Amino acid sequence: MALDYRKCAEEIFSHLGGKDNIASAAHCATRLRLAIVDNSKVDVKAIENTEGVQGVFNSNGQLQIIIGTGTVNKVYDEFIAVSGVSAGSKEDVKAAAAANMPWWKRLIKTLGDVFVPILPAIVAAGLMMGLVEALGHAIPNFASTDWYGFLDMAANTAFTFLPVLVAISSAKVFGGNVYLGAVIGLMMVHPSLTNGWNAADGYKVWYLFGHALKIGGYTLGQVNQLGYQGHVIPIVISVFVMSNLEKWLHKHVPEMIDLFVTPLTTVIVTALATFMVIGPIFSALETLVLNGATWLVANPIGAAVMGAVYPVTVVMGLHHMYNTIELGMLAQGHLNTWMPIASAANFAQFGACLAVGLKTRDRHTKALAVPASMSASLGITEPAIFGVNLRFFKPFVAAMIGGAAGSLVGAITGLGATANGVTGLPGYLIASNPLTYTILLAVSFAVAFGITFVTFRDNKEVEEEGGEEPEMETKDVFTTEKGNVAQPVAGKVIPASEIADPMFAQETMGPSVGIEPTGSTVVAPFDGKVTMLFPTKHAVGVTSKDGIEVLIHIGIDTVAMNGDGFEAFVKQDDEITKGQKLIHFDRKKIKDAGHPDTVIVVVTNGAQFKDLKKAA
Repeated sequence: MALDYRKCAEEIFSHLGGKDNIASAAHCATRLRLAIVDNSKVDVKAIENTEGVQGVFNSNGQLQIIIGTGTVNKVYDEFIAVSGVSAGSKEDVKAAAAANMPWWKRLIKTLGDVFVPILPAIVAAGLMMGLVEALGHAIPNFASTDWYGFLDMAANTAFTFLPVLVAISSAKVFGGNVYLGAVIGLMMVHPSLTNGWNAADGYKVWYLFGHALKIGGYTLGQVNQLGYQGHVIPIVISVFVMSNLEKWLHKHVPEMIDLFVTPLTTVIVTALATFMVIGPIFSALETLVLNGATWLVANPIGAAVMGAVYPVTVVMGLHHMYNTIELGMLAQGHLNTWMPIASAANFAQFGACLAVGLKTRDRHTKALAVPASMSASLGITEPAIFGVNLRFFKPFVAAMIGGAAGSLVGAITGLGATANGVTGLPGYLIASNPLTYTILLAVSFAVAFGITFVTFRDNKEVEEEGGEEPEMETKDVFTTEKGNVAQPVAGKVIPASEIADPMFAQETMGPSVGIEPTGSTVVAPFDGKVTMLFPTKHAVGVTSKDGIEVLIHIGIDTVAMNGDGFEAFVKQDDEITKGQKLIHFDRKKIKDAGHPDTVIVVVTNGAQFKDLKKAA
């Protein structure tokens, strides 16, 4: 059955806390992206249960609702029409969302914005380096040919001039002139400087004042003639300074001389700041961080911890910070030993999600879990994490354990990669040892899949085994000016039009909603009184202390069951309190008898209320 785009949009909007709670809206290829003012007003679980929604998660301050390729644009158009929110771009949503983020998250997001756009160049270079090196080993004579020299040069270009790529990307992020940014990057790898990779061989020093001026332990005016190959953070800091200086000058320099004064001043001041202060300080700090990171992942215990923690950082939106570490490793000519950790963690999410998809008896969950697991096997884990594993939690924990086990294999075997940006099955293209990489993926998958398959039980399975009742949300299905009607049974609330009974679908008896139950116990929706209990116990009438009259009807045509499968815990005229158990029903018996088990909730005196609203 085709998705009703309008209804999907309406249901999503109804759970967002109103138009004023939506700062901006946009969409990408698969997701509706919303900047929310107050996340506490959003009913995430209700959105997750909306037909057409494959998952919901918060990332970088955005509420991202996964809908799917080819569908999200249609739902988005209806959402704009329904909500009245102005359409925006992804950049608009990012800007609105970033304004609500804490400073440390904005810092990590900024690093992600800088490094993510240059990943295609790094991946291409890494793949080419791996291919050239493999050919050199497979055909020894090839390593001495001009073809080898040419391909090796082409493969190394992105890493040799990585500071230039980083500088250009940084200038775009910080709002500076990209060409001035490129000049700063080129300056930091200028041929007049000693190549940064050859620092151990010694380098010269410029004394800008003709001699060394000592102030405390610092030499003023001394500039090391040393390039910044192998570094990325000093370039980002330098271009940040450059961009802000340039913007300040544009505001204060008269327009008639701005074209000459601003670029000249920007480049000279930034160059001095870079080579005298920023470069020496931040290159030393970056080296310390990279050495620590390299030691951490080379240590089996450290690698296992990071393999377990990695998906938690994905949930928090912090995983982009790893690009900085990976690029730093590659820029210094080392293998990327963080990639095996990411692959182990991501492939474990694949295993856990697939186990849910194969074991669940819920069609909606199965339809979501299987495709999401396939995506995770390719390194795109958000649908699996947010749509399935984190939602049921046990699979998420199982995946953390699987990621730790796989990362342990990577650390023990010394596995690495020649690039970054791809994990999972595509990771074979950059893995330093395909056989070891296969073992890592197999261990990650097997552990996560096995634990999940043993421990995971969905609501249907628990109920059919006579287990505990699923936890029910305490949301209201009707609101009136005199009081509210709470959801009386666990399950998904659906509009009256979807109820498979013409009388209820047309709301003949009054405003109605249906509930596709996951639980088997009807509870009191408010404080009040039992005004009617059918002899067959398939329906009960209750009235609140505020005068709201409600009929709760269990199943369609279940009167024909003559009470078989129904147990009442109250009788007519009993006083009731909200949440009190009223009726238990056997869903399996209802279905075996050939009846839908939809629970219908009707406000039979709805015409008496001026402001009655429904949840669906």
